[in-house]
Amino acid sequence: MEKRNSTVMKLAQTALMAALCFVSFTFLQIKIPMPGGDATSIHIGNAFCVLAALLLGGGYGGLAGAVGMTIADLLDPVYIVGAPKTFILKLCIGLITGFVAHHIAHIGDSQDKKYIFKWSTIASICGLAFNVVADPLVGYFYKQYILGQPQEMASVLAKWSTATTFINAVISVVLVAAVYNALRPVLQKSNMLVHVGSR
Repeated sequence: MEKRNSTVMKLAQTALMAALCFVSFTFLQIKIPMPGGDATSIHIGNAFCVLAALLLGGGYGGLAGAVGMTIADLLDPVYIVGAPKTFILKLCIGLITGFVAHHIAHIGDSQDKKYIFKWSTIASICGLAFNVVADPLVGYFYKQYILGQPQEMASVLAKWSTATTFINAVISVVLVAAVYNALRPVLQKSNMLVHVGSR
């Protein structure tokens, strides 16, 4: 019964985090128009993807980010063609963040606030550093070879995407470090913190 309740709570929190990813990207972004009707943007959607991975583990967290951000793309005429790329990249952000936090650092088994702060920050940096490299790189090949965009346009978008993705990563790391370490004790006291095992 306890295992079933834990699964239900994980699924409910995954859905909540997916909704937060969707809302933060859809309504709190600064869109920067690019040539050819494309765009890049400053947003905090990735922060909730990383937060989900810290709270729920890489699998559930990555799924929350992937689903929430992909739905946001599908409902935006500018980003709809990039939805498959978004799903894969956000899933990877969650998996990497969760792996570092829970399988390397085992933060779910620790009560040391300094240790948790340090490793939740490191895990966030790892997941988002992957995105800073992968998003423009995958985007470049996706736009050019899958969507048939001219090389010059794909190259310009990749350069702008690198800049905005880096800015997004820095903002997200700071935001997640503050929110996760403030939220975790509250969830723990209310028995709503899902234990993520290291194995």
